[in-house]
Amino acid sequence: MPHRPHTSRRAFLADMGMGMTGLALGAMLHRDGVARAESPHGQAWSPPSGLAHLAPKAKSVIWLFMIGGTSHMESFDPKPALNKYAGKKIGDTPFKDTLANPLNKNVRIVVPNDANGHIWHNVYPMQVGYRRFGQSGIGMTDWWPNLGSVVDDIAIVRSMWTTDNNHGAQLQFHTGRHRLDGFFPTIGSWVHYGLGSINENLPQFIVLGTPLADCCGGQAGHGAQYLGPEHAGVRLKIDPKNPLPFASPGQDVYKQEQAAQFKLLNKLNRLAAVEYPDDPKLQARIKSYELAFRMQTSVPNLVDFSAESQDTKSMYGLDKKPSATVGRQCLAARRMVEQGVRFVQIYHGYNGGAGRWDSHKGLKKGHTQLCGEVDQPIAALIKDLKQRGLLDETLVVWGTEFGRTPGAQNNDGRDHHPYGFSVFLAGGGIKGGVVHGATDELGFHAVEDRHYVTDLHATVLHQLGLDPRRLEVPGRKRLEIDFGEPMWKIMA
Repeated sequence: MPHRPHTSRRAFLADMGMGMTGLALGAMLHRDGVARAESPHGQAWSPPSGLAHLAPKAKSVIWLFMIGGTSHMESFDPKPALNKYAGKKIGDTPFKDTLANPLNKNVRIVVPNDANGHIWHNVYPMQVGYRRFGQSGIGMTDWWPNLGSVVDDIAIVRSMWTTDNNHGAQLQFHTGRHRLDGFFPTIGSWVHYGLGSINENLPQFIVLGTPLADCCGGQAGHGAQYLGPEHAGVRLKIDPKNPLPFASPGQDVYKQEQAAQFKLLNKLNRLAAVEYPDDPKLQARIKSYELAFRMQTSVPNLVDFSAESQDTKSMYGLDKKPSATVGRQCLAARRMVEQGVRFVQIYHGYNGGAGRWDSHKGLKKGHTQLCGEVDQPIAALIKDLKQRGLLDETLVVWGTEFGRTPGAQNNDGRDHHPYGFSVFLAGGGIKGGVVHGATDELGFHAVEDRHYVTDLHATVLHQLGLDPRRLEVPGRKRLEIDFGEPMWKIMA
């Protein structure tokens, strides 16, 4: 086993003197040049942070994830054939071949019975009306009227697919790997690893909302795994008084006192740096403590909306109870990218389990409520970015782990459906007012321009100027499926 030096007495005392601030931020909030995970050979390594491989179209990403599996038929891929053949078995419709695998016509999808004996290949009608929106005339359901008003600024991809038919797909959506493969870096951590910081006073990968439940990936949904904890997402609360747990020195410590502590630690570390000028861990420690101190001032400003106009707050739905929470998160996300944050990940739908969007029953009631919580804030985010001239350099991505079945489950719901579902993108060099890919008439399989989830990752990275194949990690060999292929047809 390679030799790994023990933590120095000075480093140990420094961490203890900083309390939880040092222990937490020393691990999470490093910047370019800050301590990296060790290679298998025990040597610190550094990624090419800040060096784009390609001419970037975007600077930042806002990644919106709906936990549980939003129905694509009741959102961005309406299917009138569901109404026409409602109640019939798929085998009794003109679309009986839908159950065949489009990649191998000799293989048919196994359609299970649920616990109540209902067979979900009985066609279940759409639970909401639909219409065409915008000059582009893109079809969307009536649960998304506000997003319909900005449809000319977004590209809807109707041909996503994944391989996990349970909610491990939430983790797979963020890492590209099935849960059985283990844990891998997420798309946000790859962005952080590849590009580093825009604003040295702020974390560059921020997480808003309650993350995935432990059943479905937990903190690994915004983790960095072998890239090192400094590239993982940092959770913030929309609370100017306490936005970052462990970031304050405590009520009984004055700012002047803490500043003196930092000054002393900095002096001691820099004295050691003279003796060990090439020690990357020592340089990392100095930078991490400096950042921790700066963040105590800069982070609360991100989530302080006192300077925002009432019109802006109303646009995001902050004056309405259903949309207020997501409205605050979306407004904070705009403020974050405005201040140079690279990647903002917003979770919606946490319920301690599979997620509130998981609609095995009561789909109409559940989706009506959930869409009412997110439709206005997300549309406002796109409008606000555009009117401030930020949409061109900010890539907005909306997604969920899979769609729902075209057949019924429990008479008023739909089951998990990984064979074809929808996402959308806006800004950051993406064409607006376009639909890319397609599912069949019942919304069962992605049949045109099919995209595995890492194609979405590759698209995000490309727009940021990164080539996933050139994001190398010493001692790690990645599989072909990890890289994906950018969705060239939706790029402006």
